[in-house]
Amino acid sequence: MELQGLFPLALGRVQLRLDPGDLALLMQEVLALRGDAEGNPTAGCAWTGDINGIWQVHRLEAFAAITAEVERQAWAYLQDLGFREGSVALHVQRAWPVVSEPGQVVGRHHHPNAHLSAVLYLNGDGSGRSGCLRLFPRQQSNELVPGLAVGHGGPIDADSAGGQRWNAPLVDVAPQAGLLVLFPAYTDHAVTANDDEEDLRLSLAFDLALTAPLAGPADAAPPEYLAPHPAQWAELQQRAGDPGQ
Repeated sequence: MELQGLFPLALGRVQLRLDPGDLALLMQEVLALRGDAEGNPTAGCAWTGDINGIWQVHRLEAFAAITAEVERQAWAYLQDLGFREGSVALHVQRAWPVVSEPGQVVGRHHHPNAHLSAVLYLNGDGSGRSGCLRLFPRQQSNELVPGLAVGHGGPIDADSAGGQRWNAPLVDVAPQAGLLVLFPAYTDHAVTANDDEEDLRLSLAFDLALTAPLAGPADAAPPEYLAPHPAQWAELQQRAGDPGQ
């Protein structure tokens, strides 16, 4: 029997050939942005810039070149998915550093504000001991009976080839210096514990959003399934006496 995989989740992976000196400078910048902090307020959680006021590193000169490379690879990811050239506009919403001390994690979450997530690893040797990016399936299409794929003594052998390929409860991606990964932002993901007692784990995360291209006066209205270009939005000002005041 041949099993055919339908509707796969596209995880983009590209090993960027970054100069070691450039990587070292990026790591220095990240650590300077973190300052004296050791983690997020929740005990055991890695320090993430997005909840500590550091959420626009893509606007900083030190990160301009790497942001341009992430944008280039994001366009390549969309092209590989089949997007027609010129059919969408792509925007960096926010970008932030993540620093994981030994023993620290990032809990399971997703990014409902964005459409595409990207993570660039500034260090790591591919072993995964400093903590892996852990991706979770949105739906277990092949477990047949809901709940079987989570294990706990169930009938699916998680160590078998079939269990790993068709009913894996998660996929781990080990960090490696210069590795860039891209995936749909709605995908639940986490970061496992940094078990390297001798080293920090440093990365940059990006939220990207798709909209319609900027429409000119003679262009047709953007399609309803795409938000218009942000330059064509109008912010509504709330005035004293309005509901909610």
